[in-house]
Amino acid sequence: MDFQAILKTVAVLSLVSAGLSIIISVAESVLNNYGTVELDINNGKKKLSVKGGSSLLSTLASEKIFIPSACGGKATCGLCKVSIQEGAGPLLLTEEPYITPEERKQNMRLSCQVKVKNNMKLLIPEDLFNIREFICELVEIEDMTYDIKRLRMKLPEGQTIDFKAGQFMQFYTKPYGKIKEEVFRAYSISSKATEKDHLELLIRLVPNGICTTYVHTVLKVGDKVRLSGPYGDFYLRGDCEELIMIAGGSGLAPIRSLVYDVIEKGLPHKMRFFFGANTKRDLYYVEEFEQIEKDYPQFSFIPCLARPAPEDNWEGVTGFVTVALQEQVDTGEGKEAYLCGSPGMLDACIKILKEKGFTDDTIFYDKF
Repeated sequence: MDFQAILKTVAVLSLVSAGLSIIISVAESVLNNYGTVELDINNGKKKLSVKGGSSLLSTLASEKIFIPSACGGKATCGLCKVSIQEGAGPLLLTEEPYITPEERKQNMRLSCQVKVKNNMKLLIPEDLFNIREFICELVEIEDMTYDIKRLRMKLPEGQTIDFKAGQFMQFYTKPYGKIKEEVFRAYSISSKATEKDHLELLIRLVPNGICTTYVHTVLKVGDKVRLSGPYGDFYLRGDCEELIMIAGGSGLAPIRSLVYDVIEKGLPHKMRFFFGANTKRDLYYVEEFEQIEKDYPQFSFIPCLARPAPEDNWEGVTGFVTVALQEQVDTGEGKEAYLCGSPGMLDACIKILKEKGFTDDTIFYDKF
């Protein structure tokens, strides 16, 4: 085949490819064009006319109705459940692991997975209508460890936020680099509940994490940050004499807020905080918690290193946090447990707690 023939072949193939792209684009716009869809919320208390085609989670967010979601709509956290009475279609495979048999009877669905294609009737907890959006200014960013940053954000002038210590916010990125769309993830509030004009978050860098990479490599002081919240039912119940607190990594965030909440309210609870880390460089807020320990005899701080390095000269608890938990907590009587960390750590700790007499209604946790 001569050079001109090759050029003609390439040109024909390019035209065919372009034609197919146009056909696919037109087909997608036709197939995904569901027109205007009506959403009936809470038996007519609120009615919305929305554009069809997107997930229910993002559609509601565009109407300033924020459903909690820790994973940003990836169907890995199971938090974004709502009861859809009509118009949702059959349960999807991506939803099945998160919907219990009882929830199926209640027509519960993951709003991140349900597409708005038809008119819908749905039930949303009334307290979610109190969730607000904030456009904050990042006023401080501090390296707490080599992979955890503390963000301090100032709310707009005149605005305040009320939250329960332990709750979380949804943090929204802006497009950056090859990331062309906004994403959001959930992060626990680490600041004091009495501090109503600022919010602090602790964000650990996750390899290839879209949101955490944005925070660790793009975000800078002075930037505007969009948040929504507060969300979550991880907060102090306090129907006990002692609080057993357990965290690892950035799971320290809600525990810090809870500790200050107990102190500032003058509550009588004894507190023991077990913090698990790998080596000494993974520890942070140590001096702060040690000072609290000196000022408030009701509080004890127990850092645990799983694999201390020789240069750490570590004299504290060695081993996973479960070791200290097993040795130092004798019974669940008169106690509540508050945990935040990786699923593996939490599962191991919860197993030990239940062996010691803690029950489902005395164990509260946030997995991330």
